[in-house]
Amino acid sequence: MQLPDAQLRAGHIPADIYRQIPPGTDLHKVVIVQQAPRSYKGPIALTLLIIAGSVAVLLVIAFVAQVVAGAAVSVLSATGGLSYTINRARKTRELPRAGTRRRSRSPYKSLPARPVRSKTRRHK
Repeated sequence: MQLPDAQLRAGHIPADIYRQIPPGTDLHKVVIVQQAPRSYKGPIALTLLIIAGSVAVLLVIAFVAQVVAGAAVSVLSATGGLSYTINRARKTRELPRAGTRRRSRSPYKSLPARPVRSKTRRHK
């Protein structure tokens, strides 16, 4: 009998339990009931449920914050209070040449050439 509950299964009554039995009791009719071993299924399932719920709540908060931020940027840019631009860099970059000047480009497209007046129509 190496396990403590093996004594109870064999019908032996431990000393601490024997002292609790009232005097005059027939020990052959005594039934000792043991508590069932603890099950860890419930606490583990509860922990997993709490973790999953926390992750879901954080995802919802992140989504709502993104929607609110997008709406705020659109409202502020529509009212003129904020401008938001995205600049895309060119993949290839021109290197400046030594000794040459860059010509400035006009911001407007060139206008079509005016028709040339004949000499007779010119004003003197």
